[in-house]
Amino acid sequence: MFSKILIANRGEIAVRVIKTCRRMGIKTVVVYSEADADSLAVEMADEVVFIGPAPASESYLVQDKIIAACLQTGAQAVHPGFGFLSENASFAQRCADEGIVFIGPNPGAISAMGDKIESKKFAEKAGVSCVPGHIGEIDDTAHAVKISEEIGYPVMIKASAGGGGKGIRVAHNRRDVEEGFPAVKSEAKSSFGDDRIFIEKFITSPRHIEIQVLGDKHGNVVHLFERECSIQRRNQMVIEEAPSPLLDEATRAAMGAQAVALAKAVNYDSAGTVEFVAGQDKSFYFLEMNTRLQVEHPVTELITGLDLVEQMLRSAAGEMMAFRQDDLKINGWAIESRIYAEDPYRKFLPSIGRLVRYDPPVEGQHEGYTVRNDAGVREGDEISMYYDPMISKLCTWAPTRLAAVDGMARALEDFHIEGLGQNIPFLAAVMDQERFRTGALATSYIVDEFPDGFDGTTPTAFQIDVLTAAGVAMHRVMSARAGSPARNDWMVFVGHASRAVAVADTGEGLTLTLADDGRVMSLTDVVWRPGKAQFRGRLDGKAFTVNVAPAAEGFVIRHRAAKQKVLVLSPRSAELHGKIPEKKPADTSKMIISPMPGLVVSMDVEVGQTVREGEVVCVIEAMKMQNIIRAEREGVVKVISAKGGDSVAADEVLVEFG
Repeated sequence: MFSKILIANRGEIAVRVIKTCRRMGIKTVVVYSEADADSLAVEMADEVVFIGPAPASESYLVQDKIIAACLQTGAQAVHPGFGFLSENASFAQRCADEGIVFIGPNPGAISAMGDKIESKKFAEKAGVSCVPGHIGEIDDTAHAVKISEEIGYPVMIKASAGGGGKGIRVAHNRRDVEEGFPAVKSEAKSSFGDDRIFIEKFITSPRHIEIQVLGDKHGNVVHLFERECSIQRRNQMVIEEAPSPLLDEATRAAMGAQAVALAKAVNYDSAGTVEFVAGQDKSFYFLEMNTRLQVEHPVTELITGLDLVEQMLRSAAGEMMAFRQDDLKINGWAIESRIYAEDPYRKFLPSIGRLVRYDPPVEGQHEGYTVRNDAGVREGDEISMYYDPMISKLCTWAPTRLAAVDGMARALEDFHIEGLGQNIPFLAAVMDQERFRTGALATSYIVDEFPDGFDGTTPTAFQIDVLTAAGVAMHRVMSARAGSPARNDWMVFVGHASRAVAVADTGEGLTLTLADDGRVMSLTDVVWRPGKAQFRGRLDGKAFTVNVAPAAEGFVIRHRAAKQKVLVLSPRSAELHGKIPEKKPADTSKMIISPMPGLVVSMDVEVGQTVREGEVVCVIEAMKMQNIIRAEREGVVKVISAKGGDSVAADEVLVEFG
């Protein structure tokens, strides 16, 4: 086994590899860019090597710098993580040429399956059923349009070297191809250093199911069952689970056998993933193979008990696999939610900034479920615009799927982040949806269920009770601190609705009697003090956590995806409060406002131009993704406040109409 390895990656996956190496007694070297100088991975590593500026094209993607760092530190092997150079056959070969072990598959397997175009050709020759499409490189936009119209819309435009949801667009018509093809090429070039593109038929309402495979250098290959990754947004996986609620034993065995056969055909000798697109009828087609460790590998680890990073290390060191297919069993159910730095209330646009507060749920055993949180950040760290916006991967395991879903919902309640936008409320909303809970998934799930975007959810009856109880309890504490006279009768406003509540202190908590129906609620096990951003307790025995923030009056309280202003007043104050007129928001209808911080790639209008609804105004790049900003109504451009190459902040005015 190796005594020292280098990790050619950053963030969460670098931390993940370090943890396994520590357990195995292997020293680690981490390379880092300017943006990652103070990162958790740099703090945890035994040695570090600086490799250049923040852009990946000048640091993490520069092979010479990675090789030099290995030689400088005496690292015997290099783990590429995922993304960056993880599926680059030339890098794997360079490592071999320098006497450095590449902790991943051999260069031949990467060449055969890692390249999306070549993998399609190989799979066809091997008799594997593939999604219909154009298997070959595409010259330019005109060529892309021609191919798309021959295949028939909708089509998927994909980067050959792509992965992690980057470099993918679905085109429903000619205009989508004309806009999407150059955008995908640009993303592919900046993210992977390879701008080759291919196009295939987009299958409507499919499910994304992938098989985890594992091989060694002695010809042994097994599969570690499947993961369902159908909850996606912009082709980026958001929620994954293992196993899949779709598959039966026969389909699972068939998919696993096909994945193993494909891996054996290319002498695969590490961890990898064979991806399939599946129909609701359990039919399936080979999509591609990712010749690397996947972001969502923790759910497979949770149901199999295996450490995939350890298995990669052992395979790379030449060890024979210590188990066979018959030794592997599925134990329970696991779900992963990707916590992203993005604002779900602003159409999920990237959000960058500092983690002013970062308070994840406690890992380990809870009431009926287990929590695991893979992260590469700490409180105070900054999420920059240069890399993927993922903050952490929150996982739960339980004996059954519904118990894992309920556990994830509770874990999301306990996760608190401040300082930037994050998608925790959205993830919580999905966990509460009946469609998700029944396992009726599809890659179109988010578009189907949130066609107008995400704006939170309407509180359920239980959530209104929770918000009421938390608001009353906090108000009592704040009133006592202010020296206000004690009282037991209150009017509680949750949003615009009000209810009269009588409160009594039992010594172990509070009882709240609702005047409208006489119902009595018991609030116990309260954990909160002024200034804390989370309130924990049990309402009628059921544990809950809410996020709280002080408002001009009262509190803003969020339970999962339901957020409301909660105001607790005396009956007389409530009567007077109802007479105060509401303040109207400012009119921004004649402005184009930057929905995110980022870099203006292009400004596509000029002063005096008449812009029609839906027309492209500008393109902003953030988190390696290009975002097309369109006019929401027709107007004449009066003022332009930014140009191509400018950095802009969220809410900055870009264009004003006359």
